Amino acid sequence: MTDNPRQLSDDELRALEEEYDPEARFRTVTRPVAILSGVILFLLSVYHFYTAGFGIPRATTHRGLHMGVSLFIVYLSFSARAGNRHKTDGFAIYGVPVTDWVLAIGGAVSAFYVPWIYDQLAFRVGNPLPIDIVMGTVLLLALLEAVRRSMGWPLPVIALLFIAYAYFGRSMPGILVHPGADWATIINHLYLTSQGIYGTALGVIATYVFHFVLFGVMAQKIGLGQLFIDLATALTGRFAGGPAKVSVVSSAMLGTISGSSIANTVTTGALTIPAMIRIGFKRHFAAAVEAASSTGGQITPPVMGAVAFLMVEYLGIPLRTILIAAIVPAFMHFFGVLVQVHLEAKRLGIRGLRREELPKAGTVLREGWLSVLPLVLLVWMLMSGRTPFLSAFWAITACMFVYLVQRVMAAGLTGGIRETAEGIYEGFVAGARQSLAVTAAAALVGVVIGIVTLTGIGFKIAFMVTSLAQGWAISFHGLLAVLPFEIFSVQTLTLLFTLLMTAVVCVLMGCGVPTTANYIIMVAVAAPVLGMMNVEPLVAHFFVFYFGVLADVTPPVALAAYAGAGIAGANGFKAGNTAFRLSMGKALVPFVFVFSPSLLLVTQGFTLPDFLLAFAGSVLGIVALSAAITNWLMKPLTLPERVFLPISSLLMIAPELISTLIGAAVLGVIALRQYLAVNSDPKPVHGR
Repeated sequence: MTDNPRQLSDDELRALEEEYDPEARFRTVTRPVAILSGVILFLLSVYHFYTAGFGIPRATTHRGLHMGVSLFIVYLSFSARAGNRHKTDGFAIYGVPVTDWVLAIGGAVSAFYVPWIYDQLAFRVGNPLPIDIVMGTVLLLALLEAVRRSMGWPLPVIALLFIAYAYFGRSMPGILVHPGADWATIINHLYLTSQGIYGTALGVIATYVFHFVLFGVMAQKIGLGQLFIDLATALTGRFAGGPAKVSVVSSAMLGTISGSSIANTVTTGALTIPAMIRIGFKRHFAAAVEAASSTGGQITPPVMGAVAFLMVEYLGIPLRTILIAAIVPAFMHFFGVLVQVHLEAKRLGIRGLRREELPKAGTVLREGWLSVLPLVLLVWMLMSGRTPFLSAFWAITACMFVYLVQRVMAAGLTGGIRETAEGIYEGFVAGARQSLAVTAAAALVGVVIGIVTLTGIGFKIAFMVTSLAQGWAISFHGLLAVLPFEIFSVQTLTLLFTLLMTAVVCVLMGCGVPTTANYIIMVAVAAPVLGMMNVEPLVAHFFVFYFGVLADVTPPVALAAYAGAGIAGANGFKAGNTAFRLSMGKALVPFVFVFSPSLLLVTQGFTLPDFLLAFAGSVLGIVALSAAITNWLMKPLTLPERVFLPISSLLMIAPELISTLIGAAVLGVIALRQYLAVNSDPKPVHGR
């Protein structure tokens, strides 16, 4: 392979995104179907844009309308077989199989049915009519197939397992046994109440997430994404390993408007990955840097995918509280990647970009400052306490105004107005299309949540996990009893083992389930576990969310890493392993804020000394661990240094002053020894 890879074309990047992101695998359709889908998607965006600014209708009506339209378009947009997107088998109407038309209409009608009979629900919940059971069954089948097409098998299989658990409750073993529920009871609970399909998950997508997805699309259209890349290049490109640092900083900036790991990887990676390879980074490392950085977009305020808005609903706290809580953990993630990138560049002796290769920050801001205004407006409105959907309404409006100004300046008044109208239409269609898969997934996750509330399985799992963790803690504490002093109490060890089991389940679940769906399921199943350990609800929600996100760079299903490897021409599994290593900061920090909640800034009992201790310990701990992983601090590490640095890291992230000081002392001794060794050796120290 050449060390000077060519930059992929837009079509090649789009194909790469489709290959690794099931949500982007839209089928090839005929012109009539394309026009029909486009118009419906545009009208769906117009509806949401209008309701965001002028008032949202009754919840069930709003959710049913959104889901019904989305299901109809899903069946026109996604083929039954992923490899059959460009041809049609069997009898078709305008290139779409008749079965897909039937599923599209059936899904839409069954979704609209509940809002239509809403006034009668008070008399039918608990006593459904046969038509209610039929419609509920149709919707359930339509959702299962829609999610299978747009996201794959894992989530439908999980939903079916939960339904089977509800139906065969009497046959379950041990503590899992329950009286069971017949089909009418299951459909009644999932379809006619707000505890299932029409529940919080779907409501959040229809009321909040759609608007922010649309804002992200429109922000990209006015050039905000490119501005972030150019600004990051100007600010960090000249330092050692320049393009890799550009990747980290630009991904952090892009994460403020987009929560998609794969889309972010493709968007910024198209520029940064070839540049990283050209200056000397290995292909798999370049792919891993971009994947690890782009994954951080899901934890970066103010958008944070859909999870921030779900937390608002589940926890009943203002969005600005969630956004403030996310700031420090997001910083820690990008800081951890940046430190490893820096140490790797120093180890290999990789230069930064030359002055002539860099844009000037002043020029970038002078030419693109207008693009930043919608984001500034959005953040200001959110932090001032405005509702998320009203904030999104004005931010989208600002994007359209900026786009109009840009087009008029470029093409004149008449041409600019025409191009603006075309661009807004395209943006509204693209925004609605990006929400299709997540809408179907949210509705299907409502099935899982409904079964949890119907059967009470969440608390049963919590009891089993905490009992197992306590048993392990007692055994391990007994092994430590030989020491003359106590390092950890049984209670601390029980919490630690509970966190470890929860983290593993979150990562495994995230390997096949999208982040939003993973978070919702884990909140229903795992949050009660942490609640029994007296972990504050906000902390518990953040913990399961962060480990669910980590799955995007955890082999064997590291989709963001595979997308980056596709751009780099590297081995995907190797890129995934490296991306996981680069994300170790994100894997450590959730444990820190469980034991020291002050790191989230807004938790109960926050104190500045606790925060400063946890923050400093986390920063130094990430540096120590990064050095051990990279085998470099100021020069190659000796074997004892590689052993003691991870130990010092663990001591520093423990939220206690004594352990932090001991860990910092160990790091200081190693750093001083390396500094003296480097300054006593006149030869340049690097691995090239």
